[in-house]
Order: sequence, then structure tokens, then C-alpha cells
Amino acid sequence: MRVGFGVLGPVVAWDADGRAIALKGPRHRAVLARLIVARRRVVPVSRLVEDLWTEPPAGAVGAVRTFVSALRRALEPQRPPRTPARLLVTEGPGYALRADADAVDAWRFEQDVSAAATLPPDGALPRLEEALSRWRGPAYAEFADEDWARGERSRLAELRLHAVERQAEARLALGRAAEAVPDLEAHLAEHPWREGAWRALALALYRTGRQGDALAVLRRARTLLVEQLGLDPGPELRRLETDILDQAPHLDPATARGGAAAQVWAEAAAAYDRTVASGARARLESTVGLLRDLSMTGGGGLRTARQQRVAAVAAAEELGDPELTARVIGAYDVPAIWTRLDDPEQAASIVAAAERTLAALAAGPGVPDDGAPDIEPPDHGGPAPGEPAHETPGREALGHGATDHAAGVRKGTGHEPSGHETRAHRAPGHGTPSHETTGHGTPSHETTGHGAPDHGATGPDAPGHEAPGRAVTGHKGPGHEPLGDEAPGHGATAHEGPARESPGHGATGRDAPDHGSPGRAVTGRGLPSRWASGHEAVEPGPTGEAAPRYEAVRARLLATVAVESRGGRSERGRQAARQAEEIARRLDDPALLAFALNGVFMQTFDRAGLAPRRDATGAELIALSARHGLVTFEVLGHLIRLQARSALADFASADRHAAAADRLGERHERPLVSVFTEWYRALRLAATGQAAEAEAAYRDAATRLDGAGMPGLEHGLLPLALLCLRVERGRPAPTDADLDWGPYAPWVRPLVLLARDRPAEAAAALRAVPEPPRDLLLEALWCLTGRAAIAVGDRETMARAHTALAPAAAELAGAGSGLLTLGPVSRHLADLGDALRKG
Repeated sequence: MRVGFGVLGPVVAWDADGRAIALKGPRHRAVLARLIVARRRVVPVSRLVEDLWTEPPAGAVGAVRTFVSALRRALEPQRPPRTPARLLVTEGPGYALRADADAVDAWRFEQDVSAAATLPPDGALPRLEEALSRWRGPAYAEFADEDWARGERSRLAELRLHAVERQAEARLALGRAAEAVPDLEAHLAEHPWREGAWRALALALYRTGRQGDALAVLRRARTLLVEQLGLDPGPELRRLETDILDQAPHLDPATARGGAAAQVWAEAAAAYDRTVASGARARLESTVGLLRDLSMTGGGGLRTARQQRVAAVAAAEELGDPELTARVIGAYDVPAIWTRLDDPEQAASIVAAAERTLAALAAGPGVPDDGAPDIEPPDHGGPAPGEPAHETPGREALGHGATDHAAGVRKGTGHEPSGHETRAHRAPGHGTPSHETTGHGTPSHETTGHGAPDHGATGPDAPGHEAPGRAVTGHKGPGHEPLGDEAPGHGATAHEGPARESPGHGATGRDAPDHGSPGRAVTGRGLPSRWASGHEAVEPGPTGEAAPRYEAVRARLLATVAVESRGGRSERGRQAARQAEEIARRLDDPALLAFALNGVFMQTFDRAGLAPRRDATGAELIALSARHGLVTFEVLGHLIRLQARSALADFASADRHAAAADRLGERHERPLVSVFTEWYRALRLAATGQAAEAEAAYRDAATRLDGAGMPGLEHGLLPLALLCLRVERGRPAPTDADLDWGPYAPWVRPLVLLARDRPAEAAAALRAVPEPPRDLLLEALWCLTGRAAIAVGDRETMARAHTALAPAAAELAGAGSGLLTLGPVSRHLADLGDALRKG
């Protein structure tokens, strides 16, 4: 049982539910207070005797032990007999109270005041208000005359005076001068010698338009100091009096350090704290919104957001409300661009919570079961039995988009849209159609960072290109051909999935005419009897509005599962991505669709050669997000296309996407965006044969990862990028013993052993290499494996590498990551083919 202690007033103890614990008589409380003053240190029994009695009785030591025994029973009532105490412990010659660092109100008060000293006014004020609210009276109130308490009481009292004055300064800085006046007047009534408080009160009065009262306060301060202490006011008070008489401009109440924005934030936050109860469920949802924003502020914010996200989900689950839990989990729609998890265990816990919540929602009245499998630990592509434990893949967070719920939707997968020709082919090896866009499904207007169309290529590879004999769904602007940017659809892999008609383009958006075709998809007001993908339709439940509401939160949970289970080999992630996308399109919800498409992107790594499919997803994200103000998903779309166009060796287009992402990142204060674009520019140098410049650029880019809060991206990446440069130039792998290859070690080790002239060990290491994780470096790791296999003559591994890489023959190995490359996959395939034929 967690116990709290209060010494900022009469000495008390509370149980975990906030109820007072009976501490018996004053000697019991004195022992407890004396141990709290000691701050977890041991207090010898002899010292306790001296402190409790002026003239100790003969049985004083026994009495102390009796007091301690009674305190233990009160503080740990559930402790079994004859088991050691965990809170009030016996150690050496005495006793110690092993209370947690935040279990004593005085300790928490000090922590808050110390933290506030390092914060700007808008951060310091709530910490100081919370700190001062802990006081219930003078510290150690009933032990005011005890020598052992006197020093601690004085120290805490002085710290409280400082906190009151710091609170007033924060209010002044935030433009809340009127709030500071009453507290300062009460403060000075008890402590009239505090010159800093007189100055703050005079300034507060002046800033509320009370210039005369401000001068009167300064005169009163002068009189007290001169008559009572024989001292003149200090230079700050004298300077303030002069400035008030001169109405100096710098005294104007206009602003805090953060300006009007800081004032609005502080006042809104204070109003929220006053009006929303501390235990209200609404606070959990508000907290997740703040965490989502916090994740975009840089490394420290991202780390904190991830940690507190898990705590928020756990708190929601404790309340036993599945719908609330679903909202808390799904509200953290932070876009993800990198496919290696920063914290696989945390991701697994989020996925497990999402699956539990899906099951609970499905069991509710009027809510259909989505056929999700029984909950099992998600496969994050971690090491198989026998693989090193550190080889777990992961991803990085980018940020979140706004939650604008205006929408545009596509026609349902597999349904014949009236007046438009589409193709819906099943992807090889899958029972349902993949969500790959054909040439007619990609938006014809790609939006740049300014929201304007990107006037890129308009040839056969452009999204709106008119193929012979086929209707074009891309919108044509007046007097010009459809605009686009090298978008996928007419390339070699266009046959691999059903056509996706982008929202708002052609007749598939919100304003598309209803031609009454029996197979059309419905946007949330009605549902087809069965989707072409083979999933059962989700019919409205008997509760009317309940079913659509649950559908939205279910889609967010499914998208969360898809995003957080990326890189694995389980079908569940891909299934969740498909279901989330279908629901989002049906509900006509652009923010939900953007999040679902993030899940689709993260689940588009089940084999090599899927850059065109990811490019299509990025193109739709850009168009959707630009129309509906989903800034961070627009950034995500540009980064996805940056990666995909790099894989396809189209660096002119990738440059445009990098520039657009940077513009959005700068305008909307998204510092993590430049981490990815700087790595891309190093990749570009490598891909264009500028090895020396690329190496320097990689080393510079790696410094951006320090403190970026993205260990899944940082660990082992620089050595791998530099290795790729060496392999491209035909040089052996580096053999430095201190190189940390991170999660890439299994695929690098055979090459390192070959560089050390240990071919037998290299061959053995190669046989132990697992299949690469299904992520952005899939092709690169297969190429490294293939090169090692050629060097040791491992025909089986050569054949496996050749088969795995064949679908990516038109791509640059590794460039789909936007980080590094091993050159054309076709060259690696040729080398593997030659080696197999010669063998």
C-alpha cells in the first residue's frame, strides 16, 4: 500500500485512497516527523530518545521501540506477522523511513519549486501554484519548539516565501498582474521586510492601471524600512519608483516573454485546472492531445510523449470504459515514417491494449465483431529463436495532424464505379486486394509544401496521364493537361492492387454524383452488403448512432495496431491496416483516413519492390492532407514520396518532396523533419557517385540524431551507411573492433569476417543470418547478404537473395529508406545470376 505523509501543517499520514491514517499519540507523530526530517537516513535509537524527552525515563528505549511497532502496524496494515517492514525499517543502530521521493508533501514542494526555477513563466506558474497548494499551515506545526525541527521549519518557510514571490513574478510576466495583487498584499502583511515582494506588488498595481496605488506602496515600503530598520530602500525599489513616475515604456503590461500566445496559454491552462476536476476522464483525453503535440517538439518531447502515452492508456484501462480507452489509444495518431521501433516492448503493450479494447467494443451492445483474432503478442520482426536479442526492428515518430473531419472518399474497393474504368487485381499471395493505386487512382494534383500544385512530370508516369482506351479519373484543370509528379500507377507494378481513386479528384470525392449504380461504395450513410475484399459488411447496430461512433474508434484502434506492429511477419498488421482504411473511407473522415493510410504504408514491406505502391500512398496523403489542413500527415506524405522516388532513382522529384517537407517543418515548428531530409541529401550524394562528399554529409547528418529521441533510427545507422559507400566502391568492410553495428550486425558480420580474411567463419556466420526484417532496409540487407554469399560460394543463399530481390529490379537498393543505398538492385541481381551460373 502506498502511503503519503504531510508535514506542511500538522504531521499526518494518508493511505492510497487519501484517507487519514490513525497515528495514535503525539510521541508516535514525533517519531514519524523526526524520521521524515532525516530524509531516509537512519536515526539511532539513542538520538530519538534525546529528541523525544528532555529527561528520558528509564524505559525510554523500550518506549521508542513500542512507538515504532505501532507506527509500522498503522502504515503497513497488510504486512504479514514476522515479515520485515518495507517502509519504516530497522537498520544498524536505529530506524529509517524509506518513503518514496514524492511521498512527503514537503519533498514534493521542494521538487516543484526547484523545477519551476528552470522553466519559463508559462511552465513555472502551474508548478508553483501546485507547490503552494500543499501547505496546510506552518511546517511541522505541533513541533515548533523542538530543536530537531527548528532548522527544517525555517528552511521550508523561507522556500515558501520565495515560491510566493516567484509565483507573482510569473503572473506578471504572463500579463496576469491583477491575480498577483491580493496574494502579494497578504504576503507582505506577514513579511514586510521582503523588498522583492514590495517591488512586485507596486509593478502589479501599475500594470493594472493603478499608478497612484503603486507609488503609495513604494512610499509605504520606504517608511517601514527607514523607521523600523533604519535602512533606505534598495536600488531596485528606487529605480522602479523613478520608472513609474516617468511611465517608462518597459513597464507596460503588454507582455510576457512569450507574448500574447503565452498569456492565452497560461490563462486557458489555469481555467482548465480550475474547472475540470483532477480525476475527470476528460483530462485523460486532453492529456493525449498534449502528448501528441509534445511528440513534435523535438527529442525530449518525443521521449516524454512515448513514456506518458503508455501511462495514459493504462489509466484509461483502469477505468473500465472501453470507449474511453479506445479514444485515448486512437487519439495518439502521430505519423510514423521509420520502420524500426524505438521501444518494441512499449509498442507490444500498445498493440495488446488496442486488441483488448477492440474485443471489448465488439462485445458491447449493437457493435459487430470485426473478426479480429485472439489477442497474442504482436510480431515486431524481432529475432527468431537463436537470433541475437538486439536485432529488433523499429520506427520513429514524426508528429500528428490536425483533426479536421471534413472529408473526401474513394469508391469502394472492387466495386465498379459508374462512368469510370478501374482495375482491381489481387496482389500475389494475398486473399484480398492490396491498396495499390493504378495510374487512375493517384491524385492528379500533387500538393507542395505551400498547398499549390507541384508542376512535375506530365508524361506517361504522371498520375493524370491518359492511357489509351481508359477513362482518366484525375481532374484536368482548365486549359492544361493533368498535373502530377512522376507518380506511380503506370509502372511495372500497377497490376498488383485495386485502383484507388483519390478523394476530391474526379467523381470520387464528396461531391461526386450518385449514378445509382448498384455496386457503388457508400460514404457512411449506407453500407453495401459485402465488400469486394471478402470482409463482411459492418451493418449498423440496433443502437442507431452507437455503431458509427464505434466504427470511428475501431478504425483508430486498427490503424494503431497497423502502425505499431510494422516490420513483423504476422498477417494481423496488414489485416488491421486494410480494415482501418475501409472504415475511414466509408465514414468520410479525412483525419481518420490519413491515420489509416499511415498504417497501410507501414504494412507495405511484405516483399521487395513495393516502392511504387508506397509512392501511391504518399501521393494520396499529400492531396488529402493539403485539402483538409492535416499538416503533419502532409509532411509524412512528402517523406514517403521522397523515399519512394529515391528508390526509383528519380532524385529530381525526391528533391521537390524534401524541399516541401522542409518548408512545412519550418513553418509549423516540426524540428524532426530536417533529420530525415538531411539524411536524404547525404544519400543523394552517395547515389550520384560523390563518395567523399557523401561520407562527410553522413557524419554531419548523424550528429542530428543525438538527442533526437529516435534510437530506433540512430542505433547502428552511420556505420551501415558508410559500409554501403565502401561496398559500392568495391572496398572491404571496416574491421574496427569498436564499431557498433546495432541491429544490423547479423547482416554485416559475414562481410567483416571476410575483410579479416576469415572465410570459413564468414560462411558459418552467413548460414546463421536471418531473413531481413520487412522494413525500409529490406533490399539493402538482402544485397549485403547476397554479396557475402557470392564471396563464400553459398549457392543456397545466393538463390534466396536473388529470389527476394527480383521484384525490386527497377529500384536502387536501400534508397527507399531515404537514408543510404547500395546502388541498382539490377546490378546485384546480375552478379548473383552470374555466380549461380558459374557454380
